[in-house]
Amino acid sequence: MELDIKGKRALITGASKGIGRAAAEALAEEGCDLDLAARTEGPLTELVEALRASAQVSVRAHVADLSRAGDQARLIEACGDYDILINNAGSNPAGEIDEVDDETWRASWDLKVFGYINMCRAFYGRMKARGDGVIVNVVGNSGERMNAMYILGSSGNAGLMALSRALGARSPDFGVRVLAVNPGLTATDRGQRMLRMWSEQKYGTPDRWREFEKELNLPFGRMGTSREVGDVIAFLASPRASYVSGTVVTVDGGATNRNF
Repeated sequence: MELDIKGKRALITGASKGIGRAAAEALAEEGCDLDLAARTEGPLTELVEALRASAQVSVRAHVADLSRAGDQARLIEACGDYDILINNAGSNPAGEIDEVDDETWRASWDLKVFGYINMCRAFYGRMKARGDGVIVNVVGNSGERMNAMYILGSSGNAGLMALSRALGARSPDFGVRVLAVNPGLTATDRGQRMLRMWSEQKYGTPDRWREFEKELNLPFGRMGTSREVGDVIAFLASPRASYVSGTVVTVDGGATNRNF
């Protein structure tokens, strides 16, 4: 399907690996010019070079830690106006409420919660003034499927879902769409880290993570892939989804509605 985004410009945060990288690849294949932000320079540079070689698009790299207000401001200033913003930076550690200290809560939410809010605030204002634009917040299905063993992530994701729904219900008045994508457990480095932490919590060792994965009884017998999520993000960011705003699209194989 032609997504009609050739020549549009998108900013993707947390773009160097996993779902962010997959979204960048999907958009580049459709001819979308990209600005990619991540904290680690090496993987980000490798991705930029790969995309420049495989697609006839403009790609720029921005090394930024979006938990820091100064880095947020520099990225916003460097990037100017965008057709598409994909907020994807941030990952929250597993743990129950008595296992996660105050410093971890605040550091994690500075990136995954307040980082998203600040990026939305900056770019929504520009899109609103222009009368056009799309914001896709990549959140996570733990905001729907509450998990006490991932209490920090469940709480933060629920807040980001509310942000996306509230802003996305208002934004069409100004020609702008805002929505969220909730991936389920996805086969990324982060997905494996989560399983290893849960394995340690349950079995006393991280090395039984594949055993823990089997016990989850995942839909289709597996985790989702980054590209399966990235393709959904690309579609929702495109004019093909022009009547979708203020909603959360869950990409977890149906896990949210299962009784395990």
